[in-house]
Amino acid sequence: MTLTVRVVRRAVDAPDGLWETGFAPPLEGRWWYQALEEGGLADQFTFLYAVVERDGHPVALAPMFVADVPVELVVPDGLMPVFRALGRIFPAVLAQRTLFVGCPISDEGTVAVAAGEDRAAVFEAIDRAMDGIARDHRALMLVWKDLPQSYAADMAGLEARRGVFHTESYPGAEVRFRSRDKADYFSGMKPSHRQQLRRKLRRSVEQADLEETVVQAPSQAVLDEVFGLFMQTYLKATTQFERLDMRFFQRIAQEPAAHFLLLRDRADGRLVAFMLLLDLGEAVVNKFIGIDYDRPRDWMLYFRLTDGAIDWAMARGAQRLQSGQTGYRVKIELGHSLVPLLNYGRHRVVPIHWIYALVARTITWASLDADLAHHLEAHADNPRAEPGHW
Repeated sequence: MTLTVRVVRRAVDAPDGLWETGFAPPLEGRWWYQALEEGGLADQFTFLYAVVERDGHPVALAPMFVADVPVELVVPDGLMPVFRALGRIFPAVLAQRTLFVGCPISDEGTVAVAAGEDRAAVFEAIDRAMDGIARDHRALMLVWKDLPQSYAADMAGLEARRGVFHTESYPGAEVRFRSRDKADYFSGMKPSHRQQLRRKLRRSVEQADLEETVVQAPSQAVLDEVFGLFMQTYLKATTQFERLDMRFFQRIAQEPAAHFLLLRDRADGRLVAFMLLLDLGEAVVNKFIGIDYDRPRDWMLYFRLTDGAIDWAMARGAQRLQSGQTGYRVKIELGHSLVPLLNYGRHRVVPIHWIYALVARTITWASLDADLAHHLEAHADNPRAEPGHW
């Protein structure tokens, strides 16, 4: 029987069973995709959901989205002159309208496949359907975004039969807990990082008397403070992806999984830092942060935030804290491991596809991010040995 693919535009219109089995914790479930749909992101992303059916029975679900992607986000600096020249002939190259399989705001891309189904066949059916979906949305680039290495064997068929190429993506970052004992967390760190962290936390406590709370469903007044700090951090970032507005924070605050870690200055009562945490059972996800950069640097607010998040996650019984992509230098200092992720892509214009396939071979962690380049240089003999759990 042939696999067929249909597309729905709302998460609620995709089959309940595939959400329940394929996006159960520790993954973000349907509630997360609904929050994104309703969170004021329509000017940046068009959300879609590919439902794969066998003889009319749903067997797989692939969240998708369409976005215009500035090419400088994915192409190494050294190759940008080539793309600028190409852009004079094909202007769309510089801001590619792209159809993605995955989620714009998630640690890993996920495709739910029913038990007993041939995953490779499902993936090929989705990839074939992407051509028509891309045409409908005037997208020229097709990307399977941030897939874990466990997908590699099933994606090999797309590389062989569909001409899809793969490339390194920004890795994820996470701390795995050996137990609920904080001493075990510290003992798992590199000694120099452990000493630096303890010194920074002591310095922070000496300099800043902060009140730490974790709240759910914060008031609008608190969300106003949260959003102000988020925007400070967003504007300061060197790599900017999604742009959130207040509607997203209002929407996600309604979800039971969402918790806001808040740090307030006891002296004036003002919020100086926050972290949005998602409690997904075995995993707690650090989704977004905001910091008051007018406060002294030796308050070490990022370190205080992460230390609080680790304490909270361990107390909840989580096995790991996931902290997403970018900001690697500090995350490595805090004992995070790097989790390799892969992107798979193809371009609908054949000459551009082959150029992209050649460029993909040159993309490495070092070319994507200066902090990753420093990490690789420091561990040139075994670049993925510390920190890591590969």
